[in-house]
Amino acid sequence: MKMISRIGLLILTNLAVVIVIGILMRVLGLDVALAGKGLQPMALLAYSMIAGFSGAFISLLLSKFMAKWTTGAKVIESPRDETEAWLFATVERLARGAQINRPEIAIYDSEDMNAFATGAFRNSALVAVSTGLLRGMSREAVEGVLAHEIAHVANGDMITMTLVQGVLNTFVIFLSRVVGYAVDKLVLRNDDRRGPGIGYTITVILSQIVLGILASLIASWYSRRREFRADAGSAKLNGKGPMIAALRRLQAEHDPPALPESMRAFGIHGGGGGLSALFRSHPALEDRIAALERS
Repeated sequence: MKMISRIGLLILTNLAVVIVIGILMRVLGLDVALAGKGLQPMALLAYSMIAGFSGAFISLLLSKFMAKWTTGAKVIESPRDETEAWLFATVERLARGAQINRPEIAIYDSEDMNAFATGAFRNSALVAVSTGLLRGMSREAVEGVLAHEIAHVANGDMITMTLVQGVLNTFVIFLSRVVGYAVDKLVLRNDDRRGPGIGYTITVILSQIVLGILASLIASWYSRRREFRADAGSAKLNGKGPMIAALRRLQAEHDPPALPESMRAFGIHGGGGGLSALFRSHPALEDRIAALERS
């Protein structure tokens, strides 16, 4: 019910913002002005929503397949040794505590100590761990990481992130084209009845780059918030000691995460410092440890 209410809230928020934009355009007379220049704002809003959300949801539906393909993760159908048996039992226990079905369990070959959870549905998700994680951390710390990933699944983080991305995509598509039409028709005074001129194309491309950067900042901020929630979820499922131990172990590593770029946000850690911190998907490890210790 919590995930359903969150999804409903995000959809309603998106629709409310679309309606507000439509009303503002009508009050300011922009819809009439742009329509007179060949742009139908409400039709563009509808197109932007379809284009923005369809890409995000297609990515979500393909997420498990793409995760397995890009990392080479192999799903364990049945435990073949003691380590896999322990992994199965731990994930099953944590999933039961989170009141979700046991996710598919996979291992992928990497020296990087990492793990990720993905999937379109909370009761048919995938949790994968690297061989480096299993070798480099104590079992207590690995339990903390697994609880963190199970918390992601239980929180519905994959679908809420998809909805956030869909909202951002919608407004990048919509606003870039509005700016493009405004520059082409109102500023450059292009009256070519055959359609927009080169000014429109160039402005749309530049607007999408700028707005895309701003959208990335918002998406990254939200991703960092969900990492704090997943850490708290790990503490609730398994105690905060194991997760703190895992984060402290990661602090001792200085190599960047080895997950493919498309999977980086789903890992247990990742990022950089300085200005790039605004775009990273995970908070600093010291901030995550401090948040757990305060809880």
